[in-house]
Amino acid sequence: MRIAEISSPDLRHQYDHHERVLSQLESLIIQAESQNHSPETLSTLSSDLRQILSRLSQLAPFSNNNSLKLRIWKLSYRLWNSCVDLSNSASVSRSGGFSKESVAGLRHVASDLLSLAADVSGVPSPAVKSASFYHKTGLIWHDLKKFDLASICFERATEIVSKLDITRISDSGEKKLLLDINIARSRAAWEVLDRNLAITLLNRAKKSLLFCSFEHHKSLASQYLVFAKSVLSKNNEASSLNEALKLMNEALDLCEKGQAEARTREETLELKELQSKTLRFISAVHLQKGEYESVIKCVRALREGGFGGGEDHHASLPVLAMKAWLGLGRYGEAERELRGMVAIKGIPEGIWVSAVEAYFQAAGTAAGAETATDVFLGLLGRCHVSAKAAVRVAHRVVGDGEDVNEGAAKLRSKVVAELASDERVQALFASDAVAKERTAMHAVLWNCASNHFRSKDYETSAEIFEKSMLYLPCDMENRVLRAKSFRVLCLCYLGLSQLDRAQEYIIEAEKLEPNIASAFLKFKIYMQKNDQNGAIEQILAMKMCLDFTPDFLSLSAHEAVACRALPVAVASLSNLLNFYTSKTAMPTTEVVVLRTLVTILTQEPDNESEVLKYCKRTHARASELGPDCFFGKEEVGRRELNWFAATSWNFGTKCGKEMKYELCIEFLRLASEFYGVLIDGKVEENSIMVCKSLILTVSAMIASENQKQTSLVDTEVKHAVELLDRAAKILTSLSSGTMEPDLLFMYTFNACDIHGRINNSEAQLHLVKSFASSKACNPKHLLQLGLTALQGPRSSPQVATFALNECLSALLSSPLPDYENVALTVRKLVAVSSVHKGDTDDDAVHCMYKQAYRIMVGLKEGEYPSEEGKWLAMTAWNRGAVPVRLGQVDLAKKWMTVGLELAKQVAGMETYKECMEDFITSFENKCHELKHKIPGQSKPQLVA
Repeated sequence: MRIAEISSPDLRHQYDHHERVLSQLESLIIQAESQNHSPETLSTLSSDLRQILSRLSQLAPFSNNNSLKLRIWKLSYRLWNSCVDLSNSASVSRSGGFSKESVAGLRHVASDLLSLAADVSGVPSPAVKSASFYHKTGLIWHDLKKFDLASICFERATEIVSKLDITRISDSGEKKLLLDINIARSRAAWEVLDRNLAITLLNRAKKSLLFCSFEHHKSLASQYLVFAKSVLSKNNEASSLNEALKLMNEALDLCEKGQAEARTREETLELKELQSKTLRFISAVHLQKGEYESVIKCVRALREGGFGGGEDHHASLPVLAMKAWLGLGRYGEAERELRGMVAIKGIPEGIWVSAVEAYFQAAGTAAGAETATDVFLGLLGRCHVSAKAAVRVAHRVVGDGEDVNEGAAKLRSKVVAELASDERVQALFASDAVAKERTAMHAVLWNCASNHFRSKDYETSAEIFEKSMLYLPCDMENRVLRAKSFRVLCLCYLGLSQLDRAQEYIIEAEKLEPNIASAFLKFKIYMQKNDQNGAIEQILAMKMCLDFTPDFLSLSAHEAVACRALPVAVASLSNLLNFYTSKTAMPTTEVVVLRTLVTILTQEPDNESEVLKYCKRTHARASELGPDCFFGKEEVGRRELNWFAATSWNFGTKCGKEMKYELCIEFLRLASEFYGVLIDGKVEENSIMVCKSLILTVSAMIASENQKQTSLVDTEVKHAVELLDRAAKILTSLSSGTMEPDLLFMYTFNACDIHGRINNSEAQLHLVKSFASSKACNPKHLLQLGLTALQGPRSSPQVATFALNECLSALLSSPLPDYENVALTVRKLVAVSSVHKGDTDDDAVHCMYKQAYRIMVGLKEGEYPSEEGKWLAMTAWNRGAVPVRLGQVDLAKKWMTVGLELAKQVAGMETYKECMEDFITSFENKCHELKHKIPGQSKPQLVA
């Protein structure tokens, strides 16, 4: 068998296999050319083409088969052209029937097919064309943010052109393609944060791919600038600024070198424009780094045309220069730059507003605010100024919570007031199209005025509030806001004590919106004018407002108390009390209002009747609602209750001292009721106070009777008995340790008096005996009870005798008896025995004298009162006068002997004692003679 016969079948088999694959490929490309695709079919087509491509790649290379390579080349172009048609139809129809990614995938397949064909005889520059396909496909992937696929395309294109001899390329388009592929690859690397590769690729292009072309220098410089701007947009750290500055310097260097390659004036101007733009960015970076001198140098170079051009009037230059001069602290130069902006026509609004803000922030309040305003007003006539810009300038001048002193804030406000009141500025806000900006301007002024109001700078606040009203249209929609402004202005002038002007504003506010806020401010004006009658009338007017709430009565009371207008405060709280009987939600509890009202009333004299009125109301409401509900529970309720009880008690005792007994009676009776109230169902520890209040109430009733010189009527006496019975029950329940010493005495004293009025002597005697047996009893109390029992038409000898005898016993049992009271007690006992018993109980009287004698025996001279001793001696001696005249010798001698014995115990009665002794001796002799003498003889007589 011959060799040809052996190899031929293999070649035919290989040819048949190529043919089948290419046929399948062409069939799929025909489908692509049909243009009738859905997103699903296009995606499937792309997948199928990729599979065929994979099979075809396994058959490569096709070095000896130029016809096969040419066929693949043509199929690649057909597929590419169909992709172009698909893209064009999609852009025209805007139907979005298939995704751009699907078409990009088909382009990628077309590029791979062209690359697979490699060099084809008869086709000029096949490598460049293949690289071009990859470059264009990579750009599409880049636009679709598929940076990994884009990088693959750019790297494949780079790989293809790297095999070319650059020195032999003459076509300018091919040269440009080499640079564009390099730049595109650099951009893709930058997007995936491979910055080192991106910069390396640009540097590589700078060294070998510029080809002495103006256009190449411009493209590469632009890309350096794009990267620099990208770095600046991410962050402003020092490292980023340095990196951006390095990239910009590269761009600037390329611009300088590119000018030497420029062939026309237009090309030179293009590069100079890019150079100027780059230099402005460089100056901006220097500004961010705080390298202000470098900024000034850049600006000066731009203005002087140091790069071969004319003077640069770009709007950013004065801003850059101004900020640099501010950084250097040279405010004069900065202000000249700012004012120079006024002369530049058509300056963009954003730039000069930014400049004004920067200057004001750096230059400070004094110069900054005035200059910023002058520049703004100067620009009004030269360029378009929007209402929004006016708001920004005003906001910057006013500040936004900046820490400035009071003087600086006041100056800022003065400047912004001038700005806002300028007719040209107001004209910016005249149309309906700037309603939003007009509202913003009003808000800026309102907030500024509010800050001054809070710091109590009412003069500045009023001025700014007035200017803010210039930005409130006089229509129904803004009626409420205008009324609010008038009310705030009223407050400002109230703070300045310009009451008439404040009243004018509140009248205007009421015309626009009559409400409770306006009515309350009117009330405040009356208070400031000290017109209490007008204020009280205004309280009634407030209640007629539709939006009235009881809270305003509470506020009125606070305002009145602050102004020391107590009648107004009373009127406010009195009206507030009327709402507690309804179901209206109240700002505070009723008991607090009543306590406050009583407290206010106590601050002025002669208000006892009003205090009593509201204390009674308190008790009545507590009885109606229940103590727990009215006063509160637990400790809170106890405090409130005890406060009213103590107030009633204090006023009761005060009125008693001032002899206002009728009020005293009412207060003390009320105090007993308060002290007896239960909180949480528990008895308060106020039993003693209840008892004292009851007893002192009766005391006040008796004192009132004496003051008016009229007797208590039967109903009053009956009521007094009831009060004392209640007190008696409490006294019975008290232990001796908790009872006050004088409490039982007060009760006994009053009870004896009242029971004497109903002729109940037995009850009186029982009361005194009970008191005498108590530990609270002392001689002084018994003496007072005894003396009282002897007085008046309702005297009680039995009670007096018992009380005085008990008193005498108590006095004599004391280690150091009070002989003044002993003598007084003895005299009263002698008197009660003599007056009420007479001669029928002569022995009892005689016993009292003998008891007095026994008391006096053994005492030091003067220890027993001399006058009382003389009285006893003389009255005893004189009691013998009648028996002497009647010849009752024994009885006469009994009294004269007692008189003599008493006289012997009293100092200063020596002469009386001698006369008494002589008379007794003479009387005894005569009595003896009478027994033997004729009847009718006269009888002796001695009168003290």
